Amino acid sequence: MNKPLVGALLSLTLVGAGAAPALALQPADSTPTATAKTAPAKPAPALKAVDFAGTVALSNCSGSLIRTPSSQPNDPALILSNGHCLETGFPGPGEVITDQASSRTFSLLNGSAGRVATLRASKVAYATMTDTDISVYQLNTTYAQIQSRYGISALTLNDAHPAAGSAIKVVSGYWKRTYSCNVDGFVYRLKEGDWTWKDSVRYTSACQTIGGTSGSPVIDTTTGKVVAVNNTGNEDGESCTENNPCEVDENGNVSVHYKINYAQETYIIVPCIGAGNKFDLNRPGCTLPKP
Repeated sequence: MNKPLVGALLSLTLVGAGAAPALALQPADSTPTATAKTAPAKPAPALKAVDFAGTVALSNCSGSLIRTPSSQPNDPALILSNGHCLETGFPGPGEVITDQASSRTFSLLNGSAGRVATLRASKVAYATMTDTDISVYQLNTTYAQIQSRYGISALTLNDAHPAAGSAIKVVSGYWKRTYSCNVDGFVYRLKEGDWTWKDSVRYTSACQTIGGTSGSPVIDTTTGKVVAVNNTGNEDGESCTENNPCEVDENGNVSVHYKINYAQETYIIVPCIGAGNKFDLNRPGCTLPKP
């Protein structure tokens, strides 16, 4: 895991920008009687403008104001970050935290990374470092109140698995900095110290994130939706130690990717949140670890 600032352990950031390959033009048939027939080129998908609006800065990490596709304006708003960014320290292997009182504050940013408000949590709705590395705080304000007071909308969690090769951006509210790269692939098991994470996102090498970017939203630049949360990277080339995660495949083979960074998928959060933005780990399709 990347060393978190002021006592946290992980950190990363990214922003993906993948240029579409240029299309080669085919020459027309030189025969006078021939008619050249070429299929119209498909336009490249339009990219969403990704800025800092909806990101937040924590005391030691980054995060984002998020909603599910079914969240309602009057629901209490949610903040997403990493489990290792909790103010109470890292959850142990197998530990799951739910409904834990918290009054933590978050600096809400606008599109140009200016701080527009201080938001306050009412509780840690869910947090773990088992199978994934996430924390979700519930605020004492609603989406409608935040929109009305500050003109900021929440980022939406994508409810589908991210795609290999997709262009992404990781936006760090802590550093007010973005990183651009692509999804390089997916890791069956990512092991770091005492923790193991499932189906992690591996970035291409362009995302050289640093401490303090832990918890940054990973945004798909085509949809503008959050597909992962930035969390770690191999700093020293060591294998499976803290700050040096290793990859383990289905057959138990271990590999190390020096200076490569990773994130945890967020589509798995969506089925676990029901009406009123309440976590219900018994909802159909919810696979998050239970206490």
